[in-house]
Amino acid sequence: MSENYFLAPEELKALLAWHRWLSGDDGDRGGNRGDRARLRRAETPEDILLTDAFFHFLRQMPDGFPQKVSDDQRLPVAATIAGLLAHVEVNDASAHFATQLGSAKDKTKPPMSELRFQQLQKSPTVEDFYRRMLRAIRLLGKTANVVSLANDIIHWLKEFNQPIGRYPKDRLAVRWATDYFTALPKN
Repeated sequence: MSENYFLAPEELKALLAWHRWLSGDDGDRGGNRGDRARLRRAETPEDILLTDAFFHFLRQMPDGFPQKVSDDQRLPVAATIAGLLAHVEVNDASAHFATQLGSAKDKTKPPMSELRFQQLQKSPTVEDFYRRMLRAIRLLGKTANVVSLANDIIHWLKEFNQPIGRYPKDRLAVRWATDYFTALPKN
């Protein structure tokens, strides 16, 4: 599956530019701490919809962001992406998000335990998914693959809101499991 499987090239470019702006990596001294703080304080995607920081985010995205989502789901999906990416301080594009969760930095233990990983995969509600994704980002030391994370958020929310496809290989849980368990230390 390609790196930008849900994000169109212009969306990908805008998302990365926004994340650099938010982090201050675009030359703006200190980034936009106010927007980052407002997005981080939100406890649910619904809370994010009520912040001016979210509308600053939308203004920096192409019209109809994200394009590969139904019209009625665009705002909640965009809010989830903005809220979770506000917690990522360093964009590490070296591996997919689930691979990062299973990759042991100290060669003995992955950042996320198998139990927590399975709980994340089986999140019963959007709020639960959001809370568990926040925990995952924190376990990664606030360093994650921004593009992979955004695509995975879109994928999870699409599967949550629509029937799952026939082919297991197309399901996020299968791709995540493959990435995570392949990255686990062999002991």
